[in-house]
Amino acid sequence: MLDRTDAIADDVALQLLAHEPSYAHGGGEMHAELRASCREHIARGVRTMAGLAEPGEEAVHVWRETGRRRAQQGIPMDVVLRAYSFGSRALWEGLLERCREADLGIDEHMLLLAGRMLWRSMDVQTATLVEAYRREHARLQLRDLQRQHSLLDGLVEGRAADPAFAQDVCAALGIASDEPLVCVVALVDDPLVEPLSAPEDRLERGGIVSHWHVHAGNQFGVVTAAGHSMDELVRLVEPAVTGRAGLAPAPEGLPGFPLAYRLATRTAATLPEGSRGLATVQDRLPEVLVTASPELVPPLLHETLGPLLTLPGPQSRLMLDTLVALLAHDGSPTHAARQLYCHRNTVLYRLHQIESLTGRTLNNPRDKLLLSLGVLATGRTF
Repeated sequence: MLDRTDAIADDVALQLLAHEPSYAHGGGEMHAELRASCREHIARGVRTMAGLAEPGEEAVHVWRETGRRRAQQGIPMDVVLRAYSFGSRALWEGLLERCREADLGIDEHMLLLAGRMLWRSMDVQTATLVEAYRREHARLQLRDLQRQHSLLDGLVEGRAADPAFAQDVCAALGIASDEPLVCVVALVDDPLVEPLSAPEDRLERGGIVSHWHVHAGNQFGVVTAAGHSMDELVRLVEPAVTGRAGLAPAPEGLPGFPLAYRLATRTAATLPEGSRGLATVQDRLPEVLVTASPELVPPLLHETLGPLLTLPGPQSRLMLDTLVALLAHDGSPTHAARQLYCHRNTVLYRLHQIESLTGRTLNNPRDKLLLSLGVLATGRTF
C-alpha cells in the first residue's frame, strides 16, 4: 500500500473539506495543513503496520500532536474522531481494492488479520488523540479563564480608560465598550458559603450575558443591561442570592464600571450582617451616603444622637425606637404610637425629651435630615 498512501490521504482530505464545515471554513492554510496531516497519518500508519517504520518513528507522537493542534484550532472533538474513522475506513477500502487488482497471494484469513490490526490501531489512535485533545483543551480553557479574570480585575481597577485594554475586554467578554452594564457584588461573609448560587445560569435563561469573578474577597459580576430594566435584573438575580448582595448600574458602559462596583459593594454592606437579600443602590442611597464616608459617622452620631446614645441601655433603646417610628411616619405621633403599641401622649412626651436632649426638632427639615442620617448610621432602618 506504500505507493498509494498519498492518493488515499488526498482523497480523505477532500472528503473532509466537503463534509466537515469546521475544516472547510479554516481557509487555505487549514486546507494545506489538513492535507499534509492526512498524508503523514496514512503513510506512517502503513509503515508501522507493515513493520517498516524507522527507529524512533512512532506514530503515537503524531496522534498526540494532532490532538493538541486540533484543540488549539477549535475543531470539535467529534469532528476529529470522525476524520480518524473516515481515514481508517478509506485505508481499509484501499487495501481491499488492491487485493482485487492483483494476484498477491493474500487469502481471506490474512486479510482478516490485517483488518483487525487496522481497527486495533484506530482504537489506540483515538484513545491517544482524545487524551491529548482533552489536556490541551483544559489548558486552553484555564488560560482563557485566567486571562478573563485578569481583565475583570483590571476593569474593577479602572483600566478601561486605556483604549487597548478596553478593546481586550470587549473581545474577551463579547460586549461593546459603551454597552450599558450593571455590576452585582455579593459579600462573602462566610468563606464556606457562596453568597451567590449560579447567577449566570438564571441570567442566561433570560437572554442576558454575564461574567463573574472574585475581587478583594467578594464575588462580583459584569452584567449586560441593554434592553432590560433594573427590576427585571433584580428579579432574575435575586433567587440566586444566599447572602448580602448589591446592584448598581453603569449606563455609560466600561468607563463607569469601577464606580458601579464601589456603589454595589457599599449597597451590599448596608444590609444587616447575616441577612440575605439583593438591594439596588437606588433603594439604599441614604445608607450608601452614610457608609461611603465612615470617618464622618462618629461626628454625625455625636451631633445628632449622642445624648440619646449615652442614656442607660433600656432608656436609650426606647428613645431610639420612638425616634425611628416618628421618622418613619413623617413625625406623626398618632401613627408612631400605633407602631409602638403605646398611647399618643406617651409618644409626645418622649418626643419632647428627644428634642430637649438633642437640641433638634422634627419640624426643622435640616434637623430631621440629620436625625435620619444619624439613625441610619446606627444600622437601623425605617
